[in-house]
Amino acid sequence: MQKSQRLIQLMMMINAKKTFTVKELADEFGLSVRTLSRDLDELSVLGVPIYSVQGRGGGYRLLQERMLPPISFTESEAIAIFFACQSLNDFSSLPFGDGAAAAIHKFYHYLPADIKEQIDRLKYRVMIHNAFRPMSANILQTLMQAVMVRQVVTVHYRSSTGSSQRDIQPIGLYASSGYWYCPAYCFTQDDIRQFRVDRMTAASLNKSIAIREDIAVKTLKNKPVTSGWEMKEFKVQLTSKGVWQLETDTRLGPFIHKNKDGSGSVEIEIPAADIAFYSDYVWRLGEEATIISPTEAVQWTLERIEAIKRRYT
Repeated sequence: MQKSQRLIQLMMMINAKKTFTVKELADEFGLSVRTLSRDLDELSVLGVPIYSVQGRGGGYRLLQERMLPPISFTESEAIAIFFACQSLNDFSSLPFGDGAAAAIHKFYHYLPADIKEQIDRLKYRVMIHNAFRPMSANILQTLMQAVMVRQVVTVHYRSSTGSSQRDIQPIGLYASSGYWYCPAYCFTQDDIRQFRVDRMTAASLNKSIAIREDIAVKTLKNKPVTSGWEMKEFKVQLTSKGVWQLETDTRLGPFIHKNKDGSGSVEIEIPAADIAFYSDYVWRLGEEATIISPTEAVQWTLERIEAIKRRYT
């Protein structure tokens, strides 16, 4: 067997193992320990993340970021994957760290020249826009890590009532209009709540609190009816000028239903926890918009009108 072939087989074999010793690999390949040691040194130089474990029961171990085997893609699949990854560019932070940018760089680098040319022609001509929202990449990564390793997270959270420390068990992460949301079981409130990640100022894994198994089996498709995750129909009537002002809005514009006279309405499901946010979002339209439902949004707007009236009387 040629050395290059042996190194490829060796890389695939150790990638499938969590730990191994040189003696074990030498026996499997029918080579000397000295030869296998040199092969491992060469793989390490080539970038395979191997490190040695000293002492009794030691040997070698792969770092958490293991090398994956090569995968073949068709031209159309390659283009689709490239633009799927590029669509994440507008997010200020991602739960993958620099992984997405590094992956798309490698992916593009090894594409055939003619496919690169096709992609270059499409750059900035095919885009999936997301509103830019500043938030901590470290917090996003901590939340995603908690889901993967099944752990509780202690977060410092800012809400309308002030800042507080919460112990939460994340169910997942999803993005909407540039914001990242984390539905999670809150041990403090003994309920499932929805948290906006940009309102978290710190997050750390907390191994001292045992997870709840009934929460661990939930996914983002299992939307329980709770005070934090309940969905409400948000309906707004618009004048023709209101339609004109909102039709290019990335958040509400796609949900406008136009009437023949130019007026229209918006109907969209929103989390109950975001009623105040959406009510304030429509507030800027003034008399060009009238909130119809939910009643909580109507009440919020009436209370705001009264508060402003008191300031001027």
